[in-house]
Amino acid sequence: MNNQPTVFVVDDDQAMRNSLKWLIESVGMRVETYGSADEFVSNYYPGRAGCLLLDVRMPGMSGLELQEQFNHRQIRIPIIIITGHGDVPMAVRSMKAGAVDFIEKPFNDELLLESIRNALAQDTEHRSYQAEQAEITARLGQLTPREHEVMEMVTDGKANKEIAQALGVSAKTVEAHRARVMEKMEADSLADLVKMVMAASRR
Repeated sequence: MNNQPTVFVVDDDQAMRNSLKWLIESVGMRVETYGSADEFVSNYYPGRAGCLLLDVRMPGMSGLELQEQFNHRQIRIPIIIITGHGDVPMAVRSMKAGAVDFIEKPFNDELLLESIRNALAQDTEHRSYQAEQAEITARLGQLTPREHEVMEMVTDGKANKEIAQALGVSAKTVEAHRARVMEKMEADSLADLVKMVMAASRR
């Protein structure tokens, strides 16, 4: 499967779609174009890497409605809104709903390409973060309830002696639990472990 990110262009104006396709492909990016939001939705499956270049005003489902639908379904794809002069208030609404940028027609090619590069970088960063979260969650799932308790106390800064007292076990037992936690979490240091626990709590 090709993992190259795709720039999805959704615009009801065919000349605009063709022009955008040519421009974006001219710098080596992969492009798919759609004449309506409905057509895009029926062909897109969540999880594809890329960004969405979306006309704000179209027959049928508008760009804003598509954005709202994606927000509702928790589909995270960076959206750049393309807007005509009269649609700036709508574009501002879309920014408040999470769009990464809006570009007014007629647009500057370089500014548009720069915006697309930024959106693709944001998508890559988000995917990397999601993969890291999934990995940490899987490691946490390997811990026993007691190991969880020890890990929470360790990352709260408690010493082995304090933990042993709180749990009614020997310091040696705490050391053994602690070693297993470090091993299962694949943590090289206490700082590593603290970062993982913090990352897991941000989910």
